[in-house]
This record gives sequence, structure tokens and C-alpha cells, in this order.
Amino acid sequence: MQAVQTKSITESSRFLKRLHDPSRPVLVFDGATGTSLQQMDLSADDFGGEVLEGCNENLVITRPDAVQAVHRQFLEAGCDVIETDTFGAASVVLVEYDLEDQAFVLNKRAAELARELADEYSTAEKPRFVAGSMGPTTKLPTLGHIDFDTLRASFCEQAAGLIAGDVDLFIIETCQDVLQIKAALQGVEDAFEASGERRPLMVSVTMETTGTMLVGSDIAAVVSILEPFPIDVLGLNCATGPEQMKEHIKYLAEYSPFVVSCIPNAGLPENIGGVAHYRLTPIELKMQLMHFVEDLGVQVIGGCCGTTPAHIKALSEISDELKPANRTVRTHHLERQQLGYEPAAASLYGATPYFQDNSFLIIGERLNASGSKKVRDLLNEEDWDGLVGLARGQLKENAHVLDVNVDYVGRDGEKDMHELVTRVVTNVNLPLMLDSTEWQKMEAGLKVAGGKCILNSTNYEDGDERFFKVLELARRYGAAVVIGTIDEEGMARTAEKKVAIAKRAYRDAVEFGIPAREIFYDPLALPISTGIEEDRRNAIETIESIRRIRSELPGVHIVLGVSNVSFGLSPAARITLNSVFLHDCCEAGMDAAIVSPVKILPLIKIEEDHQQVCRDLINDSRRFDGDVCIYDPLTDLTTLFEGVSTKEARSSGPSLADLPIEDRLKQHIIDGERIGLEEALNEGLGNYKPLEIVNTFLLNGMKVVGELFGSGQMQLPFVLQSAETMKSAVAFLEPHMEKSDGERSAKAKFLIATVKGDVHDIGKNLVDIILTNNGYEVINLGIKQDVGAIIAAQEQHQADCIAMSGLLVKSTAFMKDNLSAFNEAGINVPVVLGGAALTPRFVNKDCSEVYNGKVLYGRDAFTDLRFMDAFVDARQSDSWDNEQGFLNGTPEGLTLGGESGSQSDSSTSADSKPNEDEKKVKADPVPVSFDRSDTVPEETAIQPSFLGPKVLQGDAEIPLPEVMAYLDRQALFAGQWQMRKVKGQSREDYEADLQAKAEPVLQAWLQRSIDESLLHPAVAYGYFPCGREGNDVVVFDPDGSRQLGRFSVPRQRGGNRYCIADFYRDLVDGGPSDVLPMQAVTMGEQASVFAQQLFEADSYSDYLFFHGLAVQMAEALAEWTHARVRRECGFADPEGMQLRDVLAQRYRGSRYSFGYPACPNVADSRQQLLWLGADRVGLSMDEGDQLHPEQSTTALVALHSKARYFSA
Repeated sequence: MQAVQTKSITESSRFLKRLHDPSRPVLVFDGATGTSLQQMDLSADDFGGEVLEGCNENLVITRPDAVQAVHRQFLEAGCDVIETDTFGAASVVLVEYDLEDQAFVLNKRAAELARELADEYSTAEKPRFVAGSMGPTTKLPTLGHIDFDTLRASFCEQAAGLIAGDVDLFIIETCQDVLQIKAALQGVEDAFEASGERRPLMVSVTMETTGTMLVGSDIAAVVSILEPFPIDVLGLNCATGPEQMKEHIKYLAEYSPFVVSCIPNAGLPENIGGVAHYRLTPIELKMQLMHFVEDLGVQVIGGCCGTTPAHIKALSEISDELKPANRTVRTHHLERQQLGYEPAAASLYGATPYFQDNSFLIIGERLNASGSKKVRDLLNEEDWDGLVGLARGQLKENAHVLDVNVDYVGRDGEKDMHELVTRVVTNVNLPLMLDSTEWQKMEAGLKVAGGKCILNSTNYEDGDERFFKVLELARRYGAAVVIGTIDEEGMARTAEKKVAIAKRAYRDAVEFGIPAREIFYDPLALPISTGIEEDRRNAIETIESIRRIRSELPGVHIVLGVSNVSFGLSPAARITLNSVFLHDCCEAGMDAAIVSPVKILPLIKIEEDHQQVCRDLINDSRRFDGDVCIYDPLTDLTTLFEGVSTKEARSSGPSLADLPIEDRLKQHIIDGERIGLEEALNEGLGNYKPLEIVNTFLLNGMKVVGELFGSGQMQLPFVLQSAETMKSAVAFLEPHMEKSDGERSAKAKFLIATVKGDVHDIGKNLVDIILTNNGYEVINLGIKQDVGAIIAAQEQHQADCIAMSGLLVKSTAFMKDNLSAFNEAGINVPVVLGGAALTPRFVNKDCSEVYNGKVLYGRDAFTDLRFMDAFVDARQSDSWDNEQGFLNGTPEGLTLGGESGSQSDSSTSADSKPNEDEKKVKADPVPVSFDRSDTVPEETAIQPSFLGPKVLQGDAEIPLPEVMAYLDRQALFAGQWQMRKVKGQSREDYEADLQAKAEPVLQAWLQRSIDESLLHPAVAYGYFPCGREGNDVVVFDPDGSRQLGRFSVPRQRGGNRYCIADFYRDLVDGGPSDVLPMQAVTMGEQASVFAQQLFEADSYSDYLFFHGLAVQMAEALAEWTHARVRRECGFADPEGMQLRDVLAQRYRGSRYSFGYPACPNVADSRQQLLWLGADRVGLSMDEGDQLHPEQSTTALVALHSKARYFSA
């Protein structure tokens, strides 16, 4: 696909030059062509006769003046882009008018008409452009209306005509099916290749009022599916007005790597007398789109159905009045920068991130003809429903991705893949891994799979040709790819050989245009069960190769077909060996596995001696006496499971029958064991009330499950099994629980949802269970609920309390945004916020401050229950107010946000200092000066070794031990770890205490950080021509010819009147006269991910230690980089300079981080990151002006001899 794509398109395209101009103009598309033509009262003759009436596309031949009149109206209104009259000019649509043979002619003529008018109105200050419009046709390939190849060929012919007519860009619009988009993109690329010319690409999807595309795809799926393609603009058009597009646009603004467009209807259509009417006025449309531009960074706007020249005139005013919010977008597609995009596969309906929280990516293996007789039998019978049933079973087993393999000798594999995938994509909400040794079969699946697939697999067994053929499929259809460690010499057996092949493939794939995040390495799980000597080290070599690939090839994924390792053993032995091997591979860094979850056991259910035998076999820990083997774990494993059934192997571990009833109930939950559960519950009811059983024994079991999950001893599928057992137990106990009086309704209504983008529902469901069984009516909305759905449900149910749950860090931001939306909707009922990523301080302070009602930190289900009971009692006694809370005092054990004591007790002087500074500034009558300080004269400009940005990363460029030498132990121990000197303790005793307690912990974490590659230091820094203008530092591009922007910094009003701008020479004739060093450093996303994993695992001390270390290591990296800057500019530190002298700033110049008094505008980091190209090291800034990853920092550097820290 991208055959003629080059990096020069941005430079060669007038449209892209305008779009990516530093001024970031808002570009306005025209309005509704169809609406405008309807208003002309055209007759059948105008269209070319009765049979052609309604074929707007034929008007370019029969009434070109009418078409140009429409273009002229919108150009007069001030639009920047007019669309060709070719929305339905694909041959598969024109066939309805017997005009299919005229497709090329109609498209070429339409483009020429638009070109003529655009050129007439175009000026140097306001260039006008022509977009070749390509509509969705009238057929949905996902539903079988048309085959992929026919649709692609039709789009290719249409694109060829538009290129011949000289359009500036293509807009594939009103898209209702993602598979149709892929066909269109391929067709356009074929036209590019045939013509030798390329144009920018814009894709505009249509999201229905249901919140999805017509075939059911949500916006996250759209982004994941289209991210691989060389698109320039991605957005929405048609179906609804801007209000209904808001959540979708907000998602695109945050996660799409492309420029975002919004081309809505003039509101929702209303059927009046059989005619669609659109009620949104021009000024109303303008006001709504202004928010999208100013706050979300939308850069392309326009009008769809119902919009007139008056609407477009109003929108054109936006480009004169507003500048879009900053967004970093792709400009060179071959690089496929990740930006805000989260790597994921996708089904037709939704996205599945490759990185799963506390789990590997589970790829269900049961729909595989190569390994399943049942699948082969169903294929022979062509029982497609039976095969779809197997696929649905994988969904129930908590698979994340579905492996589809139809390789079966004697059958037509391409036909089988087509038939099976066609049915699976619409019936099973799982992304597909298309698995075959033949690329033709994979392509057959790709032609009917609208989602984003993973291709399994390619390798070098047949040389480069097949290897690159599969990569070509991945690039052409936007898929990820599995690469096996096989070359021309065969399957690699040693870790060294596996890694060598992986590195060769990495170079080839990345250079071919497949980014590392879309590569899954399969280092091959070969059997260790044969007894053959050369097979003995298969497992340990695979595990070592996983460890090395994870360390040496950053960003890639590692997948295994786990069950191969135990090939030939008894089923019971296989389950046990596979489970231990899977655990050890995950520990080494594997993040995906082709496995059947029901054939895997959590380690807690495997006896320790069985685990040891398996590990001895995996590690080839045979023992010899001379040449005689006296211990062979393979023999022992075979003996251990001789005569043992699969069922018996799965039920190993503690014997439930031998436990007291209290422990037995708890163990049922831990094991996820429902066999014998009802008998145990009946026995428990003889001694305890049903609610006591739930609250004490069953929930204690869930607590243990959480601890095992957090420590890595239990994986997500088994946690879900435990939750299902919990639900079964409560369902059994429900009839025995006390019920409310017949006429009396529930105590209160409780609305609960997991927020948008989050699929975690265990905690939410436990709250549901507990509250439901305590007399409350619970409305459980489920997972991934956006704020619109929550507000709609609240309006419908009028709940007394709303609860939002989320496990991910990003969920906390959604919660806070949702609270603001509740205010706008007039909702002020109490809101409970729960989830592992939340902290009491965040809820009680940050969230409380934005919400008009009261918020509660829901630590667990019982916190929610205690609050609801107290809330109901208070309401009944008229002592509750939604805005004030408990009028007679908050009950003991509960704390509402905004109350005294609800925030963290640790308020440092730094927290309060800005308020004092603000008071001083307000009281100071001295006016702001823009003159240079008398104490800071101009000095000779610095002479760095290069100009422009530069990136440093990897051990070779950033030796971690060198960075560690800059680590500020005092800031780490006392500040981050809060190991402070206690009252009465001498300095000597305190230092000794730190040496004895803190230093060993530090050394252990430093070593662990190295061993496990937890820290990935990276630096984007550089030198830019600059000059001072008043209190601004004006920054220019590296050759000094173009102004990039400026930093406006405050000046002290008294004393020396310091200002950072004074540390640089003044502008000369408006041009640069000095150089500004800048730096942005990060410890990498892995540090944030690992810290979050520790937090979610309840490893609070480890979380404190590692998180604090990562933060201070980022500061150490900043010091290391600053020292490099000084050295490169001729001001190297004296040899042997002590760290205490560095930290005391006993060097020339100073470093200023945004957010401090001398340069308080944190948002200024955004342009700095852009100029430095910090996205190359994964550094970005979100809408809330927060740096990501968390362990990152940016700074301006001044090397003036007077530069120092100061407060302005």
C-alpha cells in the first residue's frame, strides 16, 4: 500500500503546507452540496432525463453551471476547501443509472469544474483547495453486499478520475463500514501508484446516534483500525449535529495521531412532512464548533447535511478569530509516530490494547484446525455455526484475541478462511489472529475482516520473499504481524540464534514501515518432553531469548504457543507443565500467549513439589553421578501424573473437604471452585446468617484473590473465575436473606458504571452484589460508559447516588471530567468514586473542588454500604443536603470530600508559598518593567557544537551508572521516601540510620532497575537561535530564518528585577543574536507502568520506593543533561566536581523548569516538546498540561554568568 509514498509529500502538497503551517490555521470545508442543489429546483431534464433524475453526479455534464454555482456560493462564503460533486460517482453506485462506464469521465470533469473555481478565488493569503469526494457507496462489505476486490477496483477508478482532474486531496467521507474504508484506501493507493502522483488523504466516519458506526464500530476501534494507514486528517461527518459528536471528537483529540476534523449536520434531522429539516442556525453551529477548535484542537471544520452558505460564512469567521488548541500530529507517515495512540488490535466493534493490565494478552487457541480434531471435523462438515460457537466459547473463557487457523490438507483454505471469518467478525467481539503458513489464506481473511488483525506469521525459512510478502499484507491492510525465529537454516534453538533472527527481522520490518509496537516475536516453544538430548534446553533457551528480546528490542511484543512445550505428555502433566512454563515466560517478559485459559492453572493450585519438578525440567536441572543420570525431572513428572486425570490435575491443591467450614467457604472463592459450593453454603447457613457469610468468609476469599493477583501469582482469567464463583454463592444465598416489606420500595437507588475506556468491573460488581443484598436497587450500566450514557441513565432512573469505578490511571481523569459534566446537567446527588488508581486526596480534594454535590472515596464495597446506610438515615431525618452533606455531622468512619481532614495531612510549605507570593504581587504597586535588568548585561553569545534538536537514548548514549551519579539522595530519602530526621535525633544518628536502612533499599532498587530494565532514560535536547524582546525569549528555527514562537516570562518588580529573558542577547533587526539551549528528559513509560503495577498489587512500600526513585532519577537525568549542555558550549564542570557542588549550582548558568516562579507557565512546555521532537522519545503533554510519562521534566537553560534561581 504506500508504494509511492515519500516523506516529501508534506513539502510538495499545497494543502499540507497550509495545514501544517506554524500558524496552524483552521481550514473550513464547504457545506451541503445536495441541500444546495435541491434548492435550485432542477428538473428531470437538467439531470439528463427521467431515468437520471436525482443523479447529482451527472450534473457535471448536463448542468456544469449549476454545480459551479454551488461551489461559488461556498467560496464566496469564505470556505478554504470545496468538495467535488462526486459523492456517489463510484461505478458500483453509478450502475443504478447505467452510468458505470462513465465513472472516470464524471470524476475528472467534476474535479476540473471545482479546480477552475478554486483557482479563481485562491490568493497567496487565502489559498483555496479542491477535495475529491468519495462517498461510502450504497453497499456494506462487512454485511456481504459486495466483495472487497470489486469495491477496491471501483474506488481506484474513481480516484484515477479525480487525480486526472487535479484535486488537491481526497476525502473518503460518510464512512459507515471500516472494511469499506480499507477498500477505499487501497483503491486510492492503487491509483497513486498507477499515476505516479500522491495526494493527501482525509477520512471522515459517520457515528450514528447509537454512538457507533452503522456496522457497530466504536470510535476507539476506528482509531485502532485506521492508525496504520497514511491518513492526514481523520474526523466525523454527517448523521448528527456537533453536540452528539462531542465525545467522539474528544477521543480523537486525545488518541488519534492525525489532524482532527468535524463536519456535522446542522443539528439532528427532524422529519417534517416527509422532508428532513435541520434546525441549527449558523451562529449556533459556529458556537459549538468553536469549543472543538479552541479546547480540543480540531483544525478542519465544515458543514454536512442542512448547512448552507450562511453556515459556512459563520464557520469561516472562526479561522480569523481562533487558533486551535495545540495537538502534535503526524506529518511523515513512514515514521508512524505513536503520539497519543494506544497500540491495540480491534474487532469490528471495539479495540483491545496489546498491553493488558496485570495479564498477558490471551489469544484463544481452540479455533485451530492444525491442533484440533473437532475444528477439522466441523470444517469437513462445513458446520459454520458450530465453528462460530467454538469462537464464542473463547470469549466466555476470557480470551482477548481469537486465533483462526483453517490449515487442513485437502480443503480449499482460502475459501474456508473467507467463509469462517465472514461469520466470526459479526458474531464475536474479539480481534482476530489470522493463522496460516500460506499468505494467500491470511489475505482471504483480511478481505472480510474490518477490524485490525494480527497475522501469524512470517519468517525467513523460505528466504526474504515470503517474509516481506506477509509484511506487505500487514502494511496494506493495517495489521500487526507475528515473526517466528526461523531462518534459512531452520528453527532457532539457542537463545543467541533466536535473538539474532529477531534483530534481523526488527531491522527489516521497521525499515519496511512496520513499527516495533506492531511486531510480535514468537521465539518458539519447542517440546522438552521427548527425552532427546538436543531438546532438553528448548525451554530455558526460549525463556532466555524472551528476556533478551524484551531488553534489546524495545517496544516489541513476545508471543508463544505455550502448549507446544509439553507435546507428548499426558493431559494432566501437560496442564501442570504448561502453567508453570507460562508463568516463567511472563516473568521473563512475554506479554502474549496462544493458550486455552481453561487448560491453565494458577500457581496456587499447583503443589509446590509439582512446581519444582516442572521448573527442573524447564531449566534442565538433571543431576549426574559421573555419566549416570541420578535425577531426571522428565521421568519424575511422567511418574507423578501416571494415571492422573485432567480433572484430578485441575483440582490439585488444598483439599476442601478437610477444611473447617469457614476456611472452606473462603477457599471456594480463592479456587474459583463451584463444585461442592452449594453443599458448603448450606452447611454454613447452619451456623451463620447469609449476609455474614457474604461479608466475612466470601469477601475474605476475594481479598486473598486480590493479593494473589497483585503479586503475580494469579492471572486475570482466574480472578474472573473467582468473581463468578462469588456471584454464584451470593445468588444461592439471596433467597435466604431478609427481604424488604412487600409494599415498601428499595431503600434507595444506586447507579454504578465503569467509566469510559476501562473494562474492569470486578470491584463494581462486588458493590452491586453487596448493595443489592442490603435492600438497595442497583442500576449497573456495565463497563466503558461515557459520560453521556451515565447522564442519560441518571435522567431516566433518578438515582439517589451515582458511583463511578475505574482501575486505570486515565480513568481518574475521566471521572473528574464527568463530575464537571454532571454540574452542567444539573446533577448534584452524592457521587462515590472507587478504583485502584484513585487516592483519597485526589477524590476528596481535586474531585470535590469541581463538583457541586458531595463526593466520597469508595475504598471498598463496605465503605459504599456504610455511606448509603448513613445517607438514607440522614435523609429520613431531614439531616442531609446534596450540596452540604450530613447536616448533623458526618458519621464516624466516613469522610466526604471538602470536609476538614478529608485531604492529605501533608501540606508542605511549597504548597502554601504560591498563595503568599500572589498576595505580595497584588499588593505591590510597582508597575511591570520590560527593560533589561541593570545587573544582567549582555554577554557574548554561546557557541554550541550544533544547532537544532537531538535525541539521546539507549545505554550507549546514556550510560545509566553516569546518571545515577547525579542522584540526589537527600531529596530521595527525605522528600520522596519521607525518611526524615525525628525530633531529638542527632544529625550523625540520622545519617547512620539512612546508611543502615535507606541505602540498602536504594542499592537493591538500583540493581533491580538495571536487571529488569525498569528505567529507560531518554533525552531530547538542542540549541535554537534566539533573542530577547522585552520580557520574552523569541525562538527561531535552526537556520534562524523563521520565528518558531516565544516564551513570555515574568520579571521581578523589585530588587535586581531579574527576568530569564535578560540572560540572552537582544534581537538584532528582529533576528536572533544568541542561542537558547533546551532539554526534555524522561525515565520512560515503563517506569510509570511498573510503578502503577506495584500500586495496583497493593505493594505500597515497593510503590513508594520505586516511584520515588524514578522521579528522582528523572531529576538526575536532567542534571546529567545540563552538564552535557555546559560541556558542549565550552563551560565544562571542573574535573572531579562533587555532587553537592552540582546540587548547590556551583557551575556557570542555570536551568529553569516550567511551573516554578521564574517561568510559571507549564503549558509553555508544549511548544518546547514540539520543537525538540520529544515525541521521538515518547514524551508528550496532555490536555491538562501534564507531562507523560510521569517521570519526566523539561527546562530552559541559560549560560549567562549571572543566571541563577530566583522568584519572580
